[in-house]
Amino acid sequence: MGAGAGRGGDGGDSEAQLPGQHPRGLPGGPEEVHGVFHLGAVLHHARGWPAQPSAAAPGPVGHLSFSEILDTSLKVSWQEPLEKNGILTGYRISWEEYNRTNTRVTHYLPNVTLEYRVTGLTALTTYTIEVAAMTSKGQGQVSSSTISSGVPPELPGAPTNLGISNIGPRSVTLQFRPGYDGKTSISRWLVEAQVGQVGENEEWELIHQVANDPDARSMEVPNLHPYTYYSFRLRQVNIVGTSPPSLPSRRVQTLQAPPDVAPANVTLRTASETSLWLRWVPLAELDYNGSPEAVGYRLRHWRADGRGRAVVHAVHDRREREYTLEDLEEWSEYRVQVQAFNAIGAGPWSRVVVGRTRESVPSAGPSNVSALATTSSSVLVRWGEIPEADRNGLILGYKVAYKEKDSDAGAWFWLAEGNASRSAQLSGLGKYVLYEIRVLAYTRVGDGVPSHPPILERTLDDVPGPPMGILFPEVRTTSVRLIWQPPAAPNGIILAYQITHRLNTTSANTASVEVLNPSTRQYTAAGLQPESTYLFRITAQTRKGWGEAAEALVVTTEKRDRPQPPSKPVVQQEDVKARSVLLCWEPGSDGLSPVRYYTVQTRELPAGEWMLHSASISHNASSFVVDRLKPFTSYKFRVKATNDIGDSEYSHESESLTTLQAAPEEAPTILSVTPHTTTSVLIRWQPPAEDKINGILLGFRIRYRELVPDGLRSFTTRGIGSPGARWTELTPGYAVRNLTGAGLTHHELDNLSKHRRYEIRVSVYNAVGEGPSSPPQEVFVGEAVPTAPPQKVTVQTATATQLDVTWEPPPREAQNGDIQGYKIYFWEAQRQNGTERVKTLFLPENGAKLKNLTGYTAYLISVSAFNAAGDGPRSAPVQGRTQQAAPSAPSTIRFSELTTTSVNVSWELPLLPNGILEGYRLVYEPCTPVDGVSKIVTVDVKGNSPLWLKVKDLAEGVTYRFRIRAKTFTYGPEIEANITTGPGEGAPGPPGEPFISRYGSAITIHWASGEPGKGPITRYVIEARPSDEGLWDILIKDIPREVTSYTFSMDILKQGVSYDFRVIAVNDYGYGTPSAPSPSVSAQRASPFYEEWWFLVVVALVGLIFILLLVFVLVIRGQSKKYTKKSDSGNNSKSNALSHGEMVSLDEGSFPALELNNRRLSVKNSFCRKNGIYTRSPPRPSPGSLHYSDEDVTKYNDLVPAESSSLTEKPSEISDSQGSDSEYEVDPAHQKAHSFVNHYISDPTYYNSWRRQQKGISRAQAYSYTESDSGDPDHGPASNSPQHGSLFRPKVSRTPPLQAPTNPPSQQSTLYRPPSSLAPGSRAPVAGFSSFV
Repeated sequence: MGAGAGRGGDGGDSEAQLPGQHPRGLPGGPEEVHGVFHLGAVLHHARGWPAQPSAAAPGPVGHLSFSEILDTSLKVSWQEPLEKNGILTGYRISWEEYNRTNTRVTHYLPNVTLEYRVTGLTALTTYTIEVAAMTSKGQGQVSSSTISSGVPPELPGAPTNLGISNIGPRSVTLQFRPGYDGKTSISRWLVEAQVGQVGENEEWELIHQVANDPDARSMEVPNLHPYTYYSFRLRQVNIVGTSPPSLPSRRVQTLQAPPDVAPANVTLRTASETSLWLRWVPLAELDYNGSPEAVGYRLRHWRADGRGRAVVHAVHDRREREYTLEDLEEWSEYRVQVQAFNAIGAGPWSRVVVGRTRESVPSAGPSNVSALATTSSSVLVRWGEIPEADRNGLILGYKVAYKEKDSDAGAWFWLAEGNASRSAQLSGLGKYVLYEIRVLAYTRVGDGVPSHPPILERTLDDVPGPPMGILFPEVRTTSVRLIWQPPAAPNGIILAYQITHRLNTTSANTASVEVLNPSTRQYTAAGLQPESTYLFRITAQTRKGWGEAAEALVVTTEKRDRPQPPSKPVVQQEDVKARSVLLCWEPGSDGLSPVRYYTVQTRELPAGEWMLHSASISHNASSFVVDRLKPFTSYKFRVKATNDIGDSEYSHESESLTTLQAAPEEAPTILSVTPHTTTSVLIRWQPPAEDKINGILLGFRIRYRELVPDGLRSFTTRGIGSPGARWTELTPGYAVRNLTGAGLTHHELDNLSKHRRYEIRVSVYNAVGEGPSSPPQEVFVGEAVPTAPPQKVTVQTATATQLDVTWEPPPREAQNGDIQGYKIYFWEAQRQNGTERVKTLFLPENGAKLKNLTGYTAYLISVSAFNAAGDGPRSAPVQGRTQQAAPSAPSTIRFSELTTTSVNVSWELPLLPNGILEGYRLVYEPCTPVDGVSKIVTVDVKGNSPLWLKVKDLAEGVTYRFRIRAKTFTYGPEIEANITTGPGEGAPGPPGEPFISRYGSAITIHWASGEPGKGPITRYVIEARPSDEGLWDILIKDIPREVTSYTFSMDILKQGVSYDFRVIAVNDYGYGTPSAPSPSVSAQRASPFYEEWWFLVVVALVGLIFILLLVFVLVIRGQSKKYTKKSDSGNNSKSNALSHGEMVSLDEGSFPALELNNRRLSVKNSFCRKNGIYTRSPPRPSPGSLHYSDEDVTKYNDLVPAESSSLTEKPSEISDSQGSDSEYEVDPAHQKAHSFVNHYISDPTYYNSWRRQQKGISRAQAYSYTESDSGDPDHGPASNSPQHGSLFRPKVSRTPPLQAPTNPPSQQSTLYRPPSSLAPGSRAPVAGFSSFV
């Protein structure tokens, strides 16, 4: 018998004792040691031995066991240790009496010895025996066990009375009663457990063991998982082996505890200029350590530079795995941590991850902005640095925005490249113009916020420009009056105006000069020559001097008119530009009033309106550059002239022309940039508006570049015209990818480097050039969502509430990184929107169990994989159906037609059938006993319809409890409702006792109205019950309230059953008290007289009498002659018998049928009456009653003809009176001489029939007659009777049944029987007939 040794022995049944531990003894001495235990031996160090073996010392020996146990000796066996840790030099074995170290005996054995016989023991004494292996490094671990000399150990028994206490999050305390110890010490206790809810895990696993504590009665089970269900059982181990397990404990749940682990795989990515995208792998359900509903995640982030405070966010969805940190500072570095929490507390924080928000535009302008006008057309602008917190990226340069104050025109920008720029000289400005000046910085993302408030600065003054709008509203032959407007460019403060005029001739050398104050706007010149042309010049003056003069001609005449329109404007093709054209025209007649200016209008084709372009074209111009046009747009133009009198008509429209194409002026809008694979991204964009493309769109241009990681950006110096070196960032150049196609909206940009950030811009181009690029978008390349769904998704039905789903991962090339988990989407096939749920697996497993489903329901399941970048596509839905389960309770119970003894119970289908409904079970009982009895009635309703039941055996005024549950393959939960039988309060009283009248098959019930109750009677109801059953049921409903009687057909009742009836009045309060029952009425329908038995008997008798009368008539008419007397000499006298072949018969239908041959019969039409009474002709003897010898038969055998025909008829019965009703006219003399024997013997037909008669057959049943072909020559063929007939006679014979009943003797007692020829009881047939019915 082998026994287990220490830890490292056979690996399953052994355990090493910790150093310094010793057995504590066996309770009660040797007499309490029982059985044989197959246990691993207890390993320990003996006192005086090294407390801790050397690091290279051998392990414990294996399979320590005892055998051949005698009173004074025993045999100890073992095996080499598995962990030798060197060359074994031998073994050390020692033994001592239990807890008596002074009795220790030690022996050293060679390394080849694996057993030893211990002798010199004391009988019935408990010993501790220890064995250890030896190497050059010293003694190894000790294997020991206790044994009683003379008592062989046995296998221990199972512990009992297992109890649980001190339940904590990670431990419980087990109390138990040890089982039978097997006559040796218990060396180890094994604790096994079932983990999880009932039905989840049926396997028992070893979770704890305690060694060297044989007296233990309780133990703490550590290392349990919080908030987990456990069921425990215990085994005990001795030297022999392991006991059977104890009975399982009750199932307990450990307490909750904070999570032990932090979320894993925390990553932080830039989401935008002010947000970061944080991702993590959520905790597995096993790590919740508490109620799942309370599990969530807490995030905290703070700036890496230490500014500001840490901000904490809480996410209460335990399945969430990402969060976007909003409202962050642009271009700032943040540190983030994540922890999980539950209802008890929070777990540990994750490692710190660092991320930086995306570069943005500066959120503020430079400080200390100043401006100084240096000339009349230039301003020097200076500024300081932007605060670091507002830079939001690397400053690449500055822009100075300037515009005239109060002008609606857009601002102009002066670019100052380089982040070291601090000033700019604005030139080309308007003279003496007040400008608003702002300065902004820009990054690679775009322009920042301009400085505020704007700086106002005016350029220096200068000589003014020419006055504007010179007109001569009044012209006379000797004087004119002119008006004007100030210069468009005063370039300073106007101090005065100077007007000069002279004749517009080359010989004129004198001119009049007049200086006016600056507020003057008109002047009248007099003393002019009539019909002459004068030249006027007007000049303005500032402190810088006189400016440019404005000239105008005027004719001193009163015959002025409006000018004629200019000629049709024309445009040469070479003068057509993208945004302007050169328009030329010829002036028309000025109407003796010089043209002051021209006006140009434009119209955009095809449906634009005429729009004013310019109304201040010089009077002497014949061409004009029309600008501000749209590229690649068709236009028409027209011109008009204006003089002092007014406007001319517009010229004819020019020919339509199309401006040239120009580079697009707007960039596409990037909708999204998402990783597609680990080396590619998918870019989606929206093209610019069509009118911004400025031509035919040819394609798109994608610019992208890798962004250098933070802290590794490279810089260079750039000379900017000063001795000091200044610097700016040199960003990497863009790579360009051209896409041809105007309809493109997305593109996959591939061949990128993994784990790099890229900046991407998109622009459009046409035939002229490329438009501006879109704002840059950043994307991290290297993480992409899976591009293919999981493969081979299958669904298997597990239970009524569980489906098992399995799948295979997406193809390797489509995973785009490590698969972190799967999402299983499932919903009921009939309604997805309201039932879709998601189960997330955060481990790359290939299967999941979908639990808590609805029974017998079809589900559609779809699976998607996800990695660090996000979710991949979902697989095609696969359908599965759960097994049948118990249905839910029926929806509702309703009661109707409630009377004092019955109610109609109806219910609705269960909301969740969970299978095929097979029926329902209805149970009802009184809430309180009725007459001391509480009867429970159970009714099973088969099938899923009807959903109602009429209950008729209730007691009046009793409350009943009804319970209904549905059934599939098993019954589900029940629904319960109570109802109290009538009559209710306010219901009508009982009507008067009904009485009943019958009319044929109709029954009429009469009653008297009773008390109406609290409301008027609305109708009446008639109830009926079979008199022998006693269960009332509604027979007639909805009888109008006005009537007090009701008639119905007896067809609605069961025939032959007696019924009681009663009447119930109904009002709005319910059914009232029933009336007293009526007397019992049989539902037997009264049959008409023609269906009564006596009528049928009368009809039968009348018919029979008629048939008999008819038979007698036929017999009388069929008789051709009377019987005559025949002499012995053979004189042939006339006979009344039928000749050969003539016969009258009655068929089976009791109607006479006459069969005659071509011979005629003569009968009298009346009965013969003699002496006042009817005389009877002698009855014809039955052939069966005549007896002949064989000699007679032989004698007349030759008389039988060779060919004959026979007629066989069924026998008929006739009463005596019928057999004697016919009377014949007979000659008495002949009757006396007549011999029946001679008559029948002489007839071959009768002879033949007698000859063939069999014994035992009565001749009264049937008669056979055979006639020869030649008739009797004595029979005359003529007859004087007018009543005769001839029927067809078939030549085939009709054979009667052999067992037909004979006539009873009583019918023949009144027949006449001749004494010489009729045997007693025989009957003579009527002449010419074989039978009658």
